[in-house]
Amino acid sequence: MRSLKIIEHISLDGVIQHSDDGDDFPYSEWTAPYRTPAGRDLLLAAHGESFDLLLGRFTYDLWSGFWPHAPSSPMADRLNAATKYVATHRPESLGSWGPFEDLGRDMVEGVRRIKSEDGPDLVLSGSSTLTSTLLEHGLADEVLLIVYPVLLGTGKRFFAEGTPGRALELAGTKTMPSGIIVGTYKPAGSLKAG
Repeated sequence: MRSLKIIEHISLDGVIQHSDDGDDFPYSEWTAPYRTPAGRDLLLAAHGESFDLLLGRFTYDLWSGFWPHAPSSPMADRLNAATKYVATHRPESLGSWGPFEDLGRDMVEGVRRIKSEDGPDLVLSGSSTLTSTLLEHGLADEVLLIVYPVLLGTGKRFFAEGTPGRALELAGTKTMPSGIIVGTYKPAGSLKAG
């Protein structure tokens, strides 16, 4: 059985959006000033040597315009080699960034099926809609949040508005000289209010 890890770059106020998605987001590439060799190495280790990707359609389209054309590097090579499992209502229009497979009409059942198969672990990055659904249905095994010392005030958030609350258990932390804090969490069920 495969495990599923959510990896997100996130601001202190919960924003994971990195580009203008046609919504006039004013802070495209806000993580760029914090990129360091140590951060790259941490991200490579978090993904692992071999993995498959779980992507929302928007992220697939965005990344397929960049990663296949990126210079060879450990991250580019691993992302390009990974099978991309895509949540989409238009599988016939997926581009050429493969190998890929659509999750089918029922995304939750599609993820359950893929997790039950043999293969490398799965990594999700960049989709607040999928993140919320995966946590709500108990499909994520680990959440790695790379927290940047910035407040953005606007943009897509890690957890979609209206999604039932979830509890997470801290499994580890790391700090970077740039001020980034990396928190690793394990889902711990429904949120219990006091």
